[in-house]
Amino acid sequence: MMEKQNVTLSISKHLLKQAKIMAASQDKSLSQLLRETLEQRVREESDYDKARKRQLRLLKRGFDLGTKGRISTSRDELHVRR
Repeated sequence: MMEKQNVTLSISKHLLKQAKIMAASQDKSLSQLLRETLEQRVREESDYDKARKRQLRLLKRGFDLGTKGRISTSRDELHVRR
């Protein structure tokens, strides 16, 4: 089991009331609702960062388009206006 630590959070009374109602409607304590929400946000950020790094590695490596690094069409041919 992970060690836990209490934190102090300052939010408006209106937000606190809404959060308590939300927690109760999900049959959860406010603490559980906040913990799960924070865990989800951290996980999403971590997943996004992993995906971003993976895509940047792919871009650096490049893709094999079957040209073996040679382009047979000139730039002018590609941009001919008709």
